[in-house]
Amino acid sequence: MGKGTRDLEVLVVGAGFGGILAGIKLREAGIEDFLILEKDAGVGGTWWANTYPGCACDVQSHLYSFSFEPNPDWAYMFGRQEEIRDYLGRCVDKYGLAPHIRLSTEVKRAEWREADRRWQVRTDDGNTYSAPILISAIGGLCRPSYPDIPGLGSFRGRTIHSARWDPDLDLTGKRVAVIGTGASAIQIVPDIAPTVGQLHLFQRTPPWVIPRPDRRITRAEKWLFRHVPLSQRLFRWMLYWRLEARAMAFVVFPRLARFVEWLGRWNIKRGIPDPGLRLKVVPSFPAGCKRVLLSDDYYPALNRNNVHLVTRRIREITERGIVTSDGVETTVDAIVLCTGFQATHPVPGGLFIGRQGLDLTQRWRSGMEAYKGMSVSGFPNLFLLNGPNTGLGHNSVVFMLEAEMRYIMDALATMKEQGTSVLEVRRGVETSFNRKLQNRLSRTIWASGCKSWYLDENGNNTTLWPGFTIEYWLRTRKFGLEDFVTAKPVKEADMPGSA
Repeated sequence: MGKGTRDLEVLVVGAGFGGILAGIKLREAGIEDFLILEKDAGVGGTWWANTYPGCACDVQSHLYSFSFEPNPDWAYMFGRQEEIRDYLGRCVDKYGLAPHIRLSTEVKRAEWREADRRWQVRTDDGNTYSAPILISAIGGLCRPSYPDIPGLGSFRGRTIHSARWDPDLDLTGKRVAVIGTGASAIQIVPDIAPTVGQLHLFQRTPPWVIPRPDRRITRAEKWLFRHVPLSQRLFRWMLYWRLEARAMAFVVFPRLARFVEWLGRWNIKRGIPDPGLRLKVVPSFPAGCKRVLLSDDYYPALNRNNVHLVTRRIREITERGIVTSDGVETTVDAIVLCTGFQATHPVPGGLFIGRQGLDLTQRWRSGMEAYKGMSVSGFPNLFLLNGPNTGLGHNSVVFMLEAEMRYIMDALATMKEQGTSVLEVRRGVETSFNRKLQNRLSRTIWASGCKSWYLDENGNNTTLWPGFTIEYWLRTRKFGLEDFVTAKPVKEADMPGSA
């Protein structure tokens, strides 16, 4: 397509789980005039972008998938990156989404135009798109977080972030430093430890790591799931309610987290025989305050002769390596940054511009918030998938995405029925919702005193849902027009679903 403006009914940003789900549901509703704009060269979102060694999901595969598109052929209980990416690719093929997706197309600016009540979207290839409805499916874990360490840019060896892995990087026999002990590190370390020369793991805060009940799924199970679909549905619901029960420890009875701590200590004891090393990896905060991690091979990897756990603070990075607070320099060939994402700032400045030129990042300068995680006052007809406070610490985020998309489709249907071209959440409704939300979050395990990526610089939890997912599902069952300011269309063709 040459340079110019293309008018559509709906624009979707991102082709991960959320964007693919949006496409499926739009087509299901008979809306064909839409595009999904994806900055990467393939579909899958985080499961396309994250290709680091050992990358896998920490929610069981049969639950971390669309409820309407079960996969009887998962190889493992916990899906590997390639398997999840391929699953999403098959969904694109099955539901005919390929013609609606523009790959390697990064959205640079999306601006609400009041005059014609449409979003104007400009991409990095110079093209412009216009639509009355904009759905953001960029996700909460899309912007890597780089540590603020003096001299980081001066290192002459290879520096790589876990979320920007180079498949051609060969670490065999190399001296490698891994900075961080979060979710990516506990997968990378066991995977590369057997082949690198030396591995220096720099730990600031040890995480709680509990056993990961992973295994290969048997041929008999796959046969049963394929030929008796009800069995897979029942297995999915069993997994759902088992994980849903974990919210009791996070949001209802924080004392139940002590069982998680017992599991964590048992995992340390069975994985590390050295009492001195054990002491270095025992967390000093309640389980659940930070993300609880799952692994059976992380602690055993720390026992290897070529793996060295460093608990001293990093002072600076030099041309040759890393200097710690005691002045000792560790010389390395490569530095792997396992420092996570900007989860409380997932939207870059200048990306979404609402009424009167208001930048969404400015609107969120005191902390990001949205009504039910999807709608922001000042940003008409913008719907966020996996937005503020819809992340989870205990269950599958795909469940939340399906609840959100059902709500959004109900909103679009309501617009058509009511003959309105604008939906904008009432500021008072949004403020009241988030005030109650933060009040609830202040009583959860996540507010028990530790510093985590769940919290923003003001100490507010702007990432997680403060309760059971079933509650969110119930709250989003039906779109409530009374919560929104509406406006009649400038012309009939602006209405979603119009011919």
